[in-house]
Amino acid sequence: MIAPPYAELHCLSCFSFLRGASHPEELVQRAAALGYTALALTDECSLAGVVRAHREIRKHALALRLLIGSEIRLHDGPAVVLLATNRAGYAALSRLISSGRRAAPKGSYRLARADLDRGLEDCLALLLPPEDSHSIPTTLAEQAAWLAGLFPGRCWLVADSRCGADDAARLRALQALAQDRDLPLLAASGALMHDAARRELADVLGAIRLHTPLGEAGYALAPNAERRLHALEELQRRHPPALLAETLAVAARCCFSLDELRYEYPAELVPPGESPASWLRRLVEGGLAWRYAPPLQRPALAEPGPDATPPPAADPAPARVRTMVEHELALIAELRYEPYFLTVHDIVRHARLLGILCQGRGSAANSVVCWALGITEVHPEQGIMLIERFISRERNEPPDIDVDFEHERREEVIQYLYRKYGRQRAALAATVISYRPRSALRDVGRALGLDEACIERLTRGQQWFDGRRIQPERLREAGLDPDSPLSRRLATLVDTLIGFPRHLSQHVGGFVIARGRLDELVPVENAAMDGRTVIQWDKDDLDTMGLLKVDVLALGMLSALRRSLALLSQQQGRPFALADIPRDDPAVYQMLGAADAIGVFQVESRAQLSMLPRLRPRQFYDLVVEVAIVRPGPIQGGMVHPYLEARERAARGEDPLAGLRPEIRPVLARTLGVPIFQEQVMQLAVVAAGFTPGEADQLRRSMGTWRGKGELERYRQKLMAGMAANRYPADFAERLCRQIEGFGSYGFPESHAASFALLVYCSAWLKRFHPAAFLCGLLNSQPMGFYSPSQLIQDARRHDVPVLSPDVCHSHGESTLACMSQIQSADGRSQSVPGDGAPAVRLGLHLVKGFNAAAAGRIVAARAERPFANVADLADRAALGAAELRALAAGGALASLAGNRRQALWQAAGDVALSGVLRG
Repeated sequence: MIAPPYAELHCLSCFSFLRGASHPEELVQRAAALGYTALALTDECSLAGVVRAHREIRKHALALRLLIGSEIRLHDGPAVVLLATNRAGYAALSRLISSGRRAAPKGSYRLARADLDRGLEDCLALLLPPEDSHSIPTTLAEQAAWLAGLFPGRCWLVADSRCGADDAARLRALQALAQDRDLPLLAASGALMHDAARRELADVLGAIRLHTPLGEAGYALAPNAERRLHALEELQRRHPPALLAETLAVAARCCFSLDELRYEYPAELVPPGESPASWLRRLVEGGLAWRYAPPLQRPALAEPGPDATPPPAADPAPARVRTMVEHELALIAELRYEPYFLTVHDIVRHARLLGILCQGRGSAANSVVCWALGITEVHPEQGIMLIERFISRERNEPPDIDVDFEHERREEVIQYLYRKYGRQRAALAATVISYRPRSALRDVGRALGLDEACIERLTRGQQWFDGRRIQPERLREAGLDPDSPLSRRLATLVDTLIGFPRHLSQHVGGFVIARGRLDELVPVENAAMDGRTVIQWDKDDLDTMGLLKVDVLALGMLSALRRSLALLSQQQGRPFALADIPRDDPAVYQMLGAADAIGVFQVESRAQLSMLPRLRPRQFYDLVVEVAIVRPGPIQGGMVHPYLEARERAARGEDPLAGLRPEIRPVLARTLGVPIFQEQVMQLAVVAAGFTPGEADQLRRSMGTWRGKGELERYRQKLMAGMAANRYPADFAERLCRQIEGFGSYGFPESHAASFALLVYCSAWLKRFHPAAFLCGLLNSQPMGFYSPSQLIQDARRHDVPVLSPDVCHSHGESTLACMSQIQSADGRSQSVPGDGAPAVRLGLHLVKGFNAAAAGRIVAARAERPFANVADLADRAALGAAELRALAAGGALASLAGNRRQALWQAAGDVALSGVLRG
């Protein structure tokens, strides 16, 4: 007998955190294999998993319709499932979820009956009977009447089969209630897993959610594995045919698909009378005029655009740059990405108005258009223009631009976006926090009842090179027998749990901005940090749906550079910006080649300091490679030594690309035959293994996420087979696969490396030619980098930079530059300090241990009125307490008033006590 068709209308994935035991991809694959006509993904007050299910259906052309819904548990009513029938229904459901999530702390929600009273005319409602009841309570009749009145002709009662002794009686009671209330009855599984094999994991997730070991959870866990996707024949045995047929009637009324979502860029960035294309061109032309204007004729505010510098009569750009600009503008116009670049430009323009230093990175950021708009400082003549790497006709995706801002002032930019677009139109993207080996070990170990000491030994012993699996030696080191049933169970559960989502967190800075209400595209919820909201989709989901995301990131070196450049501008009497730093100065490369790089961005670690003398950078692209090569990906992929050997061969006049086939040489020419960047891996997959551009992009996505380790394994056979078909040697194919696997967790794009390399060069230039200003910038931007303030000061002194101790008579809150010939003592007489006229660094009071900024501000304000006569005068006029005076004395900051530290401590205690400032 042929089983009847069926649509599952109630199914939860692992995005119902610690409830669902299967990924959305597994659920749709299983439903299609079982012959379902449709599957409704109905995670609890969430749409976090729907894009992944949609992507999986589209990727494999599955014969399955995806219905969009959500399970809602009302705090003053029943549990219901709401299904969207059309685009308006989806928008209403997304708004409802947003409302519930915004009304509660992060990770929870609160919805009541009153929240369902309006705006859900395009949604269907399914009433869920209580799960923990062996009979149908009388309250269900009242709930059914209420819900049927709220959703007339759009409400159903769900009949579930839990394979219990009371199933028949439960079904009869539901049938009677449905007939009494004139409600149609339908079958639904309330599936939490795609297969019964996940039952044990479901129990473990329940124990984790309840913070209870499995042995003590009891009836709080499901009695069996029946909440899964069942075969059609099994469903036919369990449910009357009418209940199965009703599922098809409901599914037929749900016509919405995620393909209907259309993202619209913000419109207010284009002035009246202009189109996005014409306005972008005007901005670019004005920016080129600003870029090529003589430094002394540029406006003081670095704000490229028509309002800053009108385009001159003659084209200021060289012919090569003009060709690149026209090519980029044509490509942007063809793909209609002008609003994206205008949005990023607006953010950067506002930051510059506030004096916030920023630097764009990403493939699209390293373009002449972005250079002209002031988004990046990577010059076109440095040859790292990569706009077509991720903006292409083959992949209809938004471009990729990340903008780093000063780490101390990024919040100002974030709040500007919230003010400009409102909470309804702007929010941060989500980051799905997934289980990794250590976190999975910790939670599974507790669920299985292991003691905390054993769990601590297990997690502490787990290393990154162990991979996803728990190695037997790690179990032995923790005192467990790897062959015991408990250990085998632990290892199996941990292996399954790795990659499961644990919760949603906020992206480090990915902002999503919409023209209309964002919460009608995707639900918005509260973040853990006050004043932040996040959507329920992560970066990959946004790429799939084509939503605009601008990464507003924080970088400590930008704070240091801005402070250093401000001091340099003050010293020179004119504005001095990143764009004014001379390019490719041999003295900078000589300093880096000698590993003199303490404090320099990205190349100050021990690993980088050991690599610099071996790499011996001589030009900008050497810094691009330096930034990217000392990372786990290239190291694990075995790329470091081959690259260094290739440089040696090139230095001897040999061809480093000898032996490479013609189609590979252009891909690897810039890196001397060794793949170092993600972009090269993508290109190699196309030219050597026959990947399509779309498949290469999927490979890039897999490299870009931690969970990509498992996904890369899927590509391994295709890569090997493709290269074998193209007659590449097996050892070459194996080596390339190892290199790709090395990129799995730590791949680095060339576009990002180029932007970072620019900051490497700029910070190195400041260290080489203006070390005092550079030291001040670093000290005033702490904490950042690898080195403490003491180590930075010692390095500066080794470079003959005069560094003066903090002093209440001379220091400000932050460290400052001081002219050696003008340094005076407390009594107004010049101090005798050796020097050659170079500026000295006067350490600020912020470096005094135990001192605070407010007290430093009071000292500076009181000193501006008149000099301090003694410690008692200082304490009195600056309102300093005992602890603050002791801190100043211990830090040597009272030397001008009281001599050495010991004398200062005695005077601080004596004079102040006599004056009555110290009380008690």
